[in-house]
Amino acid sequence: MKAVLLVGGKGTRLRPLTYRIPKPLIPVMGKPLMMHVIDSLPAEVDETIIPVGYMRETMEAYLKEHPPSRKITIVEEKEPMGTGGAVKNVEDYIDGDFLVINGDSISSLDMRRFIEYHRSKKAFATISLWEVEDPTPFGVVDMDVNGKIHRFQEKPTRQEAFSLLINAGAYALSYETLDHIDEGFVSMERQVFPRILDRGMYGMRFEGYWVDCGTRENLLDAYRTLMKANARGGEGPDDGRVIADRAAVERGASVEGSSIGPFTYISRGTVVEPGSHITGSVLFEDVRIGPNCRIIDSIVDQGVVVPGGSVIESQILGAVEQAVE
Repeated sequence: MKAVLLVGGKGTRLRPLTYRIPKPLIPVMGKPLMMHVIDSLPAEVDETIIPVGYMRETMEAYLKEHPPSRKITIVEEKEPMGTGGAVKNVEDYIDGDFLVINGDSISSLDMRRFIEYHRSKKAFATISLWEVEDPTPFGVVDMDVNGKIHRFQEKPTRQEAFSLLINAGAYALSYETLDHIDEGFVSMERQVFPRILDRGMYGMRFEGYWVDCGTRENLLDAYRTLMKANARGGEGPDDGRVIADRAAVERGASVEGSSIGPFTYISRGTVVEPGSHITGSVLFEDVRIGPNCRIIDSIVDQGVVVPGGSVIESQILGAVEQAVE
């Protein structure tokens, strides 16, 4: 079985991080975002196909330097093609029923169970579903007690929404779905799914967690979510640091005489000098935080030096501040 990982877009809401690396390679708890998705796939998924346009060479270089344990095929996407167009672009690599997964989210979806559900329903297509409090930014579905989807609704008002179940970005699709995708720029959600609805579409609801990592706030939420799920605490010897519950300091980092608040992640090679306070933030590798800094709800990219006495709140500090187009 093949899986298509959708990683299109330039990740503009995560700039300046995405000036240096594409969004799928942004680390979450020390592992690239896309690898969280790939590692969740069962063994029967023997190949993950990734259509890539933006920073394709960077993606290829990463995979060459860090050879994955399972087969990953990068396919060039010369221009943005939408979610459906990206799938159509790689149809020559698909040989049967297949998965399509958005590569910019993390979730607790059990992919093995998802595939089994799809097969048990003899579905033409199956969509993963997540319940939200506010459906207005999303596409929602209406399904019966057997899980069969009867209609879709895109970004409804609260008053008009007929469901709180949203499309969570993982699809199990029959091979024949490819016949219903036109060439060019195509949206799976807006064009393909309504077209195949009468062929038998089902939804599988899951619980646990689901986080779309497309913004600073959501990326930090992904760290918080995984820290809660893993109940992970600080690592390393006691050298004067104060480590809060649900914070992580990787081996090879140096934190001296500073306060590390909840939901903070400090990567290896990073140095935090005395008198600093860091909470709800992520420091990537080889960052240097000067003395007496305050960093709150922020992300500091690899190699950035923060001068002593700085106050950083609700920001992304990047090593590359200007795009190279």
